[in-house]
Amino acid sequence: MYRFYRVCFNQRISFSKGRTLFISAFPRASNNSSSNIDTMRPRRAILYVPGHDRKKIDKLNTLKVDCAVLDCEDGVAVNKKSEARNVIGEIAESFDFGKTEFAVRINSIDSGLAEEDLMSVLNFKKYPDTLMVPKIESSDHISWIHEKLKSHFKCTNNSKKLNLVFFVESAKSLLDLRQICEKAIDLSKTGAFRFEGLVFGSDDFCADIGATRTENATELMTARQLFVIVAKSFKVQAIDMVHINYRDSAGLLKSCEEGARMGFTGKQVIHPSQVPIVQKAFSPSEEKVEWARELIKRFKEHQKEGKGAFTFRGSMIDKPLLLQAEYVVKMSEQLNE
Repeated sequence: MYRFYRVCFNQRISFSKGRTLFISAFPRASNNSSSNIDTMRPRRAILYVPGHDRKKIDKLNTLKVDCAVLDCEDGVAVNKKSEARNVIGEIAESFDFGKTEFAVRINSIDSGLAEEDLMSVLNFKKYPDTLMVPKIESSDHISWIHEKLKSHFKCTNNSKKLNLVFFVESAKSLLDLRQICEKAIDLSKTGAFRFEGLVFGSDDFCADIGATRTENATELMTARQLFVIVAKSFKVQAIDMVHINYRDSAGLLKSCEEGARMGFTGKQVIHPSQVPIVQKAFSPSEEKVEWARELIKRFKEHQKEGKGAFTFRGSMIDKPLLLQAEYVVKMSEQLNE
């Protein structure tokens, strides 16, 4: 028998054998954006690969990672930045990413390197699927991205918008996140990007506020919860912090499960060995999909009979749980395409 407990933004399903599943709910935003988290490609794991390291890039063919981020920022030394731009340009033209999302992370706008990175990206013969921008501090930074893309993005009738994912890495950025997202939503309506996600940069955030990073990350709890709330209010994905000790599989799994309970949709990874653990943790299990399909079926049956809320496997079911079930099924179908 299933027992259901509503916990913040998540639905916990406890089984008689002691297993627990979590279903993340996705609150609908009040803005006029056409974005919808249900229609975005899954980003359960986003793997950073130094843009100048051809050996590591070549290994992407052996992985089934949702999103590969060829990096121009933290993973690349200052004297390798130019090489990274050149290598990524060559990779964009010749490398077969298959079902893996091809993303490029440029340097931060305030670094003075972002424009050169972005101009390089926009001169590639093949654009990346997604542009990732670190250390967004204000809505002015979003305007900067919009203006640069507007001026240099080679838009044709057949070209699609670049997906935009940006990073929150400071106290100011977190406190101003609502205004920043509003600007991104507004400019995406007529601009060359589609605002799809937020990434929480935990280590830079800790450095900014003077916090000491601990194994259980209690010092980041409030920030992570606020981050998720804002992301979900704008219907964009929320990508959780890196688990730095890539050899600590048990700790990684624990961190993933905690993030999923909080409402995060995926996690940053820095080593290929982390990918399968993370992607499994942020995927609906067979049991969860079976529960969701059956709930949807029963809901439709009760609607035909003119009934509203009903009891399903020991719990009262209403519209919010139906939305969660529909999301589970939709995500499962995306992952099996």
